[in-house]
Amino acid sequence: MGEIEQRPTPGSRLGAPENSGISTLEHGQKPPPTPSGKLMSVKIQMLDDTQEAFEVPQRAPGKVLLDAVCNHLNLVEGDYFGLEFPDHKKITVWLDLLKPIVKQIRRPKHVVVKFVVKFFPPDHAQLQEELTRYLFALQVKQDLAQGRLTCNDTSAALLISHIVQSEIGDFDEALDREHLAKNKYIPQQDALEDKIVAFHHNHAGQTPAESDFQLLEIARRLEMYGIRLHPAKDREGTKINLAVANTGILVFQGFTKINAFNWAKVRKLSFKRKRFLIKLRPDANSSYQDTLEFLMASRDFCKSFWKICVEHHAFFRLFEEPKPKPKPVLFSRGSSFRFSGRTQKQVLDYVKEGGHKKVQFERKHSKIHSIRSLASEPSEANSEVPKQSQQSTSLTYGEGAELPSGQIYQQGKELKVSAEEPGPQQSPSLKKSPLGNKKADGAITVPMEEEEEALKDRIQQSKPQPQQPSTGSLTGSPHLSELSVNSQGGAAPANVTLSPNLSPDTKQASPLVSPLLNDQACPRTEDEEDIRRKRFPTDKAYFIAKEVSTTERTYLKDLEVITSWFQSTVSKEDSMPETLKSLIFPNFEPLHRFHTSFLKEIEQRLALWEGRSNAHSRGDYQRIGDVMLKNIQGMKQLATHLWKHNEALEGLENGIKGSRRLEHFCRDFELQKVCYLPLNTFLLRPLHRLMHYKQILERLCKQHSPNHADFRDCRAALAEITELVVQLHSTMITMENFQKLHELKKDLIGIDNLVIPGREFIRLGSLSKLSGKGLQQRMFFLFNDVLLYTSRGLTASNQFKVHGQLPLYGMTIEPSEDEWGVPNCLTLRGQRQSIIVAASSRSEMEKWVEDIQMAIDLAEKSSGPTPELLASSPPDNKSPEEGTAADQESEDDLSASRTSLERQAPHRGNTMVHVCWHRNTSVSMVDFSIAVENQLSGNLLRKFKNSNGWQKLWVVFTNFCLFFYKSHQDNHPLASLPLLGYSLTIPSESENIHKDYVFKLHFKSHVYYFRAESEYTFERWMEVIRSATSSASRSHIFSHKESHGY
Repeated sequence: MGEIEQRPTPGSRLGAPENSGISTLEHGQKPPPTPSGKLMSVKIQMLDDTQEAFEVPQRAPGKVLLDAVCNHLNLVEGDYFGLEFPDHKKITVWLDLLKPIVKQIRRPKHVVVKFVVKFFPPDHAQLQEELTRYLFALQVKQDLAQGRLTCNDTSAALLISHIVQSEIGDFDEALDREHLAKNKYIPQQDALEDKIVAFHHNHAGQTPAESDFQLLEIARRLEMYGIRLHPAKDREGTKINLAVANTGILVFQGFTKINAFNWAKVRKLSFKRKRFLIKLRPDANSSYQDTLEFLMASRDFCKSFWKICVEHHAFFRLFEEPKPKPKPVLFSRGSSFRFSGRTQKQVLDYVKEGGHKKVQFERKHSKIHSIRSLASEPSEANSEVPKQSQQSTSLTYGEGAELPSGQIYQQGKELKVSAEEPGPQQSPSLKKSPLGNKKADGAITVPMEEEEEALKDRIQQSKPQPQQPSTGSLTGSPHLSELSVNSQGGAAPANVTLSPNLSPDTKQASPLVSPLLNDQACPRTEDEEDIRRKRFPTDKAYFIAKEVSTTERTYLKDLEVITSWFQSTVSKEDSMPETLKSLIFPNFEPLHRFHTSFLKEIEQRLALWEGRSNAHSRGDYQRIGDVMLKNIQGMKQLATHLWKHNEALEGLENGIKGSRRLEHFCRDFELQKVCYLPLNTFLLRPLHRLMHYKQILERLCKQHSPNHADFRDCRAALAEITELVVQLHSTMITMENFQKLHELKKDLIGIDNLVIPGREFIRLGSLSKLSGKGLQQRMFFLFNDVLLYTSRGLTASNQFKVHGQLPLYGMTIEPSEDEWGVPNCLTLRGQRQSIIVAASSRSEMEKWVEDIQMAIDLAEKSSGPTPELLASSPPDNKSPEEGTAADQESEDDLSASRTSLERQAPHRGNTMVHVCWHRNTSVSMVDFSIAVENQLSGNLLRKFKNSNGWQKLWVVFTNFCLFFYKSHQDNHPLASLPLLGYSLTIPSESENIHKDYVFKLHFKSHVYYFRAESEYTFERWMEVIRSATSSASRSHIFSHKESHGY
């Protein structure tokens, strides 16, 4: 067929200027000849929600239609965009640029093709054209409205404020609210209106182009930016979502990223029917299998996702478009699909060459018109967008990536960018943070939420147009502990500098980068230190007050476990008697309502204290005692509900004992992620919270002098809360012991009547028992009348099987190190039997000796011997030389007993008993009581041993464990880190942690660094974590307590 005469394009028919920069062609290359034949009309929906009709030949490939749209828009960087449409099976797919349009869109009259962003670059500064950034901003706006781009309320309000600035200009409250009433940018926008207006007030003088830039700067830090989820299942059948990004393939669970596979680690991508396969490069340090398999809904879904992955890999990783494979002579194997178009590197090179003419464009929704270019070409000094520094960018050539079809990209080069220090001519304050500074562990630099408001003051004072701090959720799966999933990060882009028209002056740190979270290893400058110190109030009273707020947030979430999650689950299943429902829920709902209001008051006061209103200038609000006094007095009106919690706990446990259906129901609820602690623990939370208030008020009274304005209110509030705690103290002790006995009962098998009147728990832990086979690990449980020893079996519930009991009445303790030649060894001689045990260390042995001797003394004062606990097993009264059948049987399970925590069965696999077993340590009831008093919540920055990135997490310390959340708004933790056995230290100089307020947690090969925001919070975290990592020898536990019956 000869060459066909070129027809006029839709763009030229609509009067658009001729554009030589065809989106998918090299510079100087001519468009391909358009096939002749019948024309078909295709409706294209643009990003500004307008629709345009384009006529193209039916036999024309998809590239002709995409080029027509780019010509119509005069879009030079059109390679970042694509056309998507629903196919005949209603699956949304991308238009293939090489296939004829008529074979893809079967009924064009009834199909609307959408012009959208297809490839999201790692840094929006790589987008050279203002029109391109404007279209990206429209895509972000669209994703927000559709709920695809999820983020916290602060980030959403900040994003919308920049959209409003670009559409209506500078702040005018009446105009703002009218505009927001007519335009809905996000679901539930009304609740954010005040925040949006407040943020918009800070954008005065900002042009639409600058608003687009700031919008993209914030959006790119969000985890869901540019992400389209594709439902799938893993090999175990767990529902997940797959996505592809510039860095590689991502795995999500819901909207939380749990894993990532970088392009550098992916050797081959393929699909077979519904199975999507990822073949990884060999890695000695990785625990992953060579090939990962995911199951998708159908072959069409699977193939569609595979195509998207191939295109992303080629666009972001290759230097030039891959060459087509030669056609096979006889038959073909596999798909012939390949990426068509320019790669990102080719696009960047073409735009930098300047072989195109810049023209004006009109913003549909904006009252402000924008000109894409200035009268003269921009120089390096006032470039339209930030330029990549040549000194900070290095390209290295790596091996190509193998594609599923079997082709090796020999021409594929690996783009590696080094983030170096700025040169002498470059001010550190102008240095822009790379995209997340991702490392191999998934850590990423993210600003702390608390900085947002304080940074506003700095932004308003800067000479150029005001900027807004970037906010957003964490990206990167949290690589938390040996219990969590390891995630892989991507290479960091090069450092870029903000041009003068987009950043504050050189004397002011860029608001886009937080000095506190700057990831570089160089020491802070004096200016940065001053800014950091002035960001928030520095007095200790402020941080004590802030602790009330952070821990109150966690307390409210704990109440919601009962009032919301548990109650809604109960209402769906008829498993709980009405009498028990009326005993639990009506006594927790009033507390939840009261503390919701209490938290709001505290946060309002802290906002005034931090200077986020004019009231702070009078100094009237730099105190918290009046708020505490008012609400503690209100709490006393709820004391009747607190008294009922004892009955609620006993009623629930008695109901579980009498109803197998209720027992299974509660056990299933405890398996939900939101129930991160034993269910009955949440019933004790209101009593624990009273003790927290008392401790905080004691610290405030100690901090203030008697002449301080807040001292009188703090002292009065302390007196009120102390009175309430004294009234409920005996009830609290009784309930804690009752709860602990029932919790231990779930971990033990082979016993009857563990929970009886008068029995009190003292200590549990791991000891080695000497038998005929040598030392064997056993779990010991010490009560005030009996000592049980158990071994962990291979039951589905991971329970501990009781092998024997030693009544404490008449028992004696004898050191036996010399007799048996075993360190830290002692003999426990009872009236009917004797056992030899050894502790893991001298300190552990001393704790056991102290507590066992105390328990023996208590047993001597009791009425007499202990009732039999074992259900069927005879007492173990054989000598170490003879051994026991039970011991021999359990030795078969020894290898399973020593597996890591991550191999536990789902049910009861990570309780305190199991942690003590694996860490070979012990805890006492005193330790539990101290842990109850030392609960703490707040934001921490975390870093790993071999990474430079700091990751912001919301951390809750309770029950000897750190629980990690992305933010305080999350309903369940991402992962947890049991602290028993960990050592707590401060990093040494050799570890090169050049940051303030950093502490280190270390256990075997696991090393974690955490950063606090102030000296006070640093000391508080050190204090509470030390209580969990090291327990000192304690004196008589029951000397100041009564014995309690049930």
